[in-house]
Amino acid sequence: MYKSLKRLLDILLASVAMIILSPLFMAVVVVLALTGEHEIFYRQKRIGYKGRPFHIWKFATMVKNSPNIGTREITVRNDPRVTPVGRILRISKINELPQIINVLTGEMSIVGPRPLMEVSYKMYPENIRDRIYQNKPGITGIGSLVFRDEEEIVSQAQDPRKAYEAIFTYKADLESWYLKHQSFFTDTKIILLTAFAILFRENSLTRKWFTDLPQQHSQPVQVA
Repeated sequence: MYKSLKRLLDILLASVAMIILSPLFMAVVVVLALTGEHEIFYRQKRIGYKGRPFHIWKFATMVKNSPNIGTREITVRNDPRVTPVGRILRISKINELPQIINVLTGEMSIVGPRPLMEVSYKMYPENIRDRIYQNKPGITGIGSLVFRDEEEIVSQAQDPRKAYEAIFTYKADLESWYLKHQSFFTDTKIILLTAFAILFRENSLTRKWFTDLPQQHSQPVQVA
């Protein structure tokens, strides 16, 4: 019942968002068409519901073939592969908005675990992978909230890859927590916290609203 009603709510919210945000979409489309690589959308293979791959929609923010150059799947702050316009889109999270299309087509939900590239997906223990993606991946989620500035955390580490792996170790705990606590009330709080985090990047509301989040036991990284 919860998943069926959640799907109806996803369609309703995504449809309303698409209508309200259409002027912003058109403005971004024009800017991207005239600048940088002249690419508007970026579609990338991700792991989704029950481990099935799909292609995520984003506004293009990086140079072509970026997953195969530099730090590959890891994006750091001031990454040279990110275009000037792309940097603004990434900081504001506007680059994520085309995932509304994925919600409307049923590949994603508004709230859920983030869909990962296969190389990142395999960082989760196998039993965790199977559990986490019994839910559709989401545009936002508890892992996205706690690590809302993941690029900066990785950038400040001496070894970005080890920091990235540590983040995923803890994200596995966070997404497992969500599986146990998922409800319309939890989803509503995550959506509100996401909106607040976009407007006020420096805040600690996530842990105040969710006081029972698991503690991190692996290599320490800065979290919200």
